[in-house]
Amino acid sequence: MIDGRNIKKILLIRRDNIGDLICTTPAIHALREKFSAAKIGILVNSYNADAVADNPDIDEVYVYEKAKHAEGENRFLVWLGNLRLFLKIRGERYDVAIGCGNYSPSLARYTFLTGAKNRIGYVRSGDRSISYNIPISELREPIHEVVATFKLLEPLGIDGEPSRLVLLPSDDEKEKVLRFLFPPPTSHLPPPVFVAMHISSRKENNRWPADRFIELGNELIKKYNVTPLLLWAPGSSKNPFHPGDDEKAEAIADKMRGAVLYKTTRLRELIAAISLCRLVICCDGGAMHIAAALGKPILTVWGSTDKRRWMPWQVDNMILQKGKRADEISVAEAINGFDALWRVIKHSCSREA
Repeated sequence: MIDGRNIKKILLIRRDNIGDLICTTPAIHALREKFSAAKIGILVNSYNADAVADNPDIDEVYVYEKAKHAEGENRFLVWLGNLRLFLKIRGERYDVAIGCGNYSPSLARYTFLTGAKNRIGYVRSGDRSISYNIPISELREPIHEVVATFKLLEPLGIDGEPSRLVLLPSDDEKEKVLRFLFPPPTSHLPPPVFVAMHISSRKENNRWPADRFIELGNELIKKYNVTPLLLWAPGSSKNPFHPGDDEKAEAIADKMRGAVLYKTTRLRELIAAISLCRLVICCDGGAMHIAAALGKPILTVWGSTDKRRWMPWQVDNMILQKGKRADEISVAEAINGFDALWRVIKHSCSREA
């Protein structure tokens, strides 16, 4: 156990994707509650940094670039920039550094390079670690990523149940989305009810086919009088560094009359768009965890992802999963799932009224 009376600076390291970082926010919140006067920093990459922008529990966000996303000579500049960043972090003299996530040599190395006096992180059961001087053995059975990250705080005297996820949409981005979705009224018709439909997923076996999104969206427009807001990972599918779904989104919109496309080029734009929707339909991925952090009911189509580790945290949700591929889920099953969640929303609204 670390003597908390001597802790003045705490750094977390989260190298992976959007959902992983969002699942870290309950641990950050617990650190802020216990060490209210401490400086809390976090090291993240440029891809997921917007997920902790304006987080009230964090004092400083350090952003590094992933060299694999750079081309040719630019990689040298990335490495040089990252070196300067680590020198800055070492100069801060953090008392504690926490490597968040499953054990990986890269994460362990990053944690070691911070120069923190106390370095906490997961190691494989029975292994020793030079990088972590306070190693924690990984559990044999998968547990939710929120809980797994929270357990890294035990050497700091923090246990119990993690809180909800923490994510704050940018007011400026929300205003921009509102202007796009709700232009000055030209009639006395009621404003549309938007349902986010995020069509992308990083893993191929977690992707649902375009024709099923089309059929589902058209049915929801007709039966529930909602407006699908199409969201996706921006960019061409042919981009080798950041493949996106521009082509897929255009193909879906062409056959889903009544849907609205909203292209997001930055993560904060996606967060703002999801925050203004009544319900979220998506594949497993970062958008799902954004929706969970914003308290939105979620219908997700999954492939082989383990529910025990990655299910939406503390929100109404329904996971559609059969085997190892998302395309095993039919449109009929998705409609039934939507109907069940929609009834929950209607019941909640009637109680509040």
